[in-house]
Amino acid sequence: MQWHSCSFSELDSGTLYQILQLRVDVFVVEQNCPYPELDGKDLLPGTLHLYLQNEQKVLAYARILPPGASYADNPSLGRICVAQSARQLALGKELVRRSVELAEQQWPANTIRISAQCYLQRFYEGFGFIACSESYLEDNIPHLEMLRPV
Repeated sequence: MQWHSCSFSELDSGTLYQILQLRVDVFVVEQNCPYPELDGKDLLPGTLHLYLQNEQKVLAYARILPPGASYADNPSLGRICVAQSARQLALGKELVRRSVELAEQQWPANTIRISAQCYLQRFYEGFGFIACSESYLEDNIPHLEMLRPV
């Protein structure tokens, strides 16, 4: 298994297909949540795509967004997902750890902001994120905004 991080233009078509398939499998199919998956943020300058690939299959993925993409002054993490077949490997923790590390390298001295599904609040608190909003519905799923202070 090998971790990769790159811009959109550095993704080959096969890897991009696998990333999009994983995101749709997790967020649209598993969570039964039709939403606009292709939101244009993948293409923004500064966006990084972090993924773990094993034998040409993407097992885990996260999107690291620059300030201004989702939040005016903060970089953010999103589309954090692990393939159902790989969840027993505890890849989620390593994925978030690496995502935070990449965001801190790209935008040092910046608070990282996320929109987390409420049931994952304690998981993200383990990485230093602090809830900073009440629960709200995003695509009909309870979320809350969280910050990871510098």
